[in-house]
Amino acid sequence: MIPADPPVTGRHAATAYALLTLATLFWGGNAVVGRALHTMIPPVTFSFWRWALAVLILLPFTWRHVRRDWPLIVASWRILLALSVLGISCFNTMLYQAAHTATATNIALIQTAMPAVIVLLSLLLVGERVTRRAALGVMLGIGGAIYVVVHGDFASLVHLQVVPGDLWMLAAVVLYALYSVLLRWRPPIHPLSLVTVTFVVGDLLLLPLYLWESSVYGAPQLNADVVSGALYVAVFPSILSYLFWNRGVHVIGPNRAGLFICLVPVFASALAITFLGETLHAYHVIGLALVLAGFLLVNQGRPVLNQSRGFD
Repeated sequence: MIPADPPVTGRHAATAYALLTLATLFWGGNAVVGRALHTMIPPVTFSFWRWALAVLILLPFTWRHVRRDWPLIVASWRILLALSVLGISCFNTMLYQAAHTATATNIALIQTAMPAVIVLLSLLLVGERVTRRAALGVMLGIGGAIYVVVHGDFASLVHLQVVPGDLWMLAAVVLYALYSVLLRWRPPIHPLSLVTVTFVVGDLLLLPLYLWESSVYGAPQLNADVVSGALYVAVFPSILSYLFWNRGVHVIGPNRAGLFICLVPVFASALAITFLGETLHAYHVIGLALVLAGFLLVNQGRPVLNQSRGFD
């Protein structure tokens, strides 16, 4: 049978919520860094070195786990390959590519659709149905995030124009939602083994594109902004966010975890205020309140009714 979202209770749930919040905080920082450096470093190059640096940092601490788990890793190569392609090779490369033509508003707005996509894919692949309370919570969370990225003016949605970057980001959202759902089938290996293997495989899959991009655009200039940005994305939104996200999804399930994605544009706005000198507005506070209200609705009572189908 296909595993369904686990029950959410007690200290484990609280820890999962904290980990998912930190993961989205670091991903909000990734969006800010990506926007700041998109003219300095090409998207595949940025993504390739992000994961390469993360692997170099991880290996001294994780190779023992990988060696111990190697038989299970080999036996589970199909799901690990799928997770590597979706979560490592594709999502951030597409986000960095989207930043070249799409506005920051469009990128953040499209990303807030991820919880709904996760719920939809869970329905299609796992057969889960969502209660009215959970559906309302998802809508509040998405609405709060949209309220932030449109600066409290929903009328501005009428004037949004579709550019290639919008399509790149839409594809990225669908693929990462699928990654989150497929985490149900992760093999029973150590979390450090999981991130190490998926980082290595995902980065190797980027290698041909990286070599091609380097031959076309050349190597980026290694100034302080590029080096510090690469180190940040290698440690925080890569190693820590993926460990935290994978653990949170494992504990509370992808449907509940998916709503936390709505915090990414909220945190991105807060970080832009802190580090880029932008101004705090009322729409930031209102949007965050809507997202938190969505959290409460989704995570109270029995937010997901499990209806598992067998793929024996």
